[in-house]
Amino acid sequence: MKILIDLGHPGHVHLFKNLISILKSKDINSLITVRDLPAAKALLDLYKIPYIEIGNKSDSIKGKFVNQLKYDMRLRKIVVDNNIELAIGTSITIAHVSKISKAHSIVFDDDDDEVQPLMTKFGHPFADLILSPDSLINKRKKKETIYYAGYHELAYLHPNRFSPDATVLKEAGLKEGEKYFVLRFNAFKAHHDIGIKGISTANKQKLVKLLLNYGKVFITSERELETEFEEYRIKIPPHKIHSFIYYSTMFLGDSQTMTSEAAILGVPALKCNSFAGELSVPNEIENTYGLCYAYKPENFDKMLMQAEELLKNNDLKKEWLVKKENMLKDKIDVTGFLLWFIEGYPNSIKELKNNPDLQYQFK
Repeated sequence: MKILIDLGHPGHVHLFKNLISILKSKDINSLITVRDLPAAKALLDLYKIPYIEIGNKSDSIKGKFVNQLKYDMRLRKIVVDNNIELAIGTSITIAHVSKISKAHSIVFDDDDDEVQPLMTKFGHPFADLILSPDSLINKRKKKETIYYAGYHELAYLHPNRFSPDATVLKEAGLKEGEKYFVLRFNAFKAHHDIGIKGISTANKQKLVKLLLNYGKVFITSERELETEFEEYRIKIPPHKIHSFIYYSTMFLGDSQTMTSEAAILGVPALKCNSFAGELSVPNEIENTYGLCYAYKPENFDKMLMQAEELLKNNDLKKEWLVKKENMLKDKIDVTGFLLWFIEGYPNSIKELKNNPDLQYQFK
């Protein structure tokens, strides 16, 4: 089987890198496409993953629409020219593949329908199948959806796939055991981010002031960072960010993905943005497993109070390790599951429908 994997964000490199590596080791032909994203291409180069660039991204709705037409045309040519049989990814483009070519399309989607109206209207109906975390059961309109016991982040942060690299501490000028905090500020430029707010400059100042009383502060920002915070910018190789988060005392910010990543790594994570309480996956991580906290921008002061309360807990790391293990008992190694599903496709659909517990062999 010839497989295409489409990447629309730097985070998707992490999401699929292990799958890509295993497919290569098994001599299964796979082709990688990516948008013109310097961070994504740098990661692909680092992992020595060959790729085909299919175009730029745009921040405007009109630009996104025009680019979508271009993506579809370019991807169709690539699929046809390379006799691709199965295309997977998270994008609308992947959803369209099965309608513009003979290839099948599987969309890997962990967002609720309500928060991504464009994807729900212009993507989902065209895909052959959607794979989603089981926290979204009964919250997806498309009937052709397979649910699995996991999260996107468990494709690369499951203990089977991730081992923290302690050398990152020395690179950041830290000693082992030294307290430090990772802050992440998002750009909110995706189509589903319109009208979404995160942490304001004034609240960033409050956050940094509080945390400096307890340890060092390191900031990573998707958008341009204010000059006053430049001294706190993280200066480590981007591919080591998960190890850096793993050893941190706490994660705070307005990023959806990094909040989940920190929580799954067993690091107390506090998030402040307009999505707080609105999404099924983060809600499960927070409400079922107690690994993170989410606040609306207007409730930022509550987030600050929660952070200070947690910082007074001397057993914080130990408690979060227990919470993490409780979560892992319920979840699967998503990369292992995805590999099995793809190799057995389309028979794997029927197998899972007849026996959903098959997925629990990937622990």
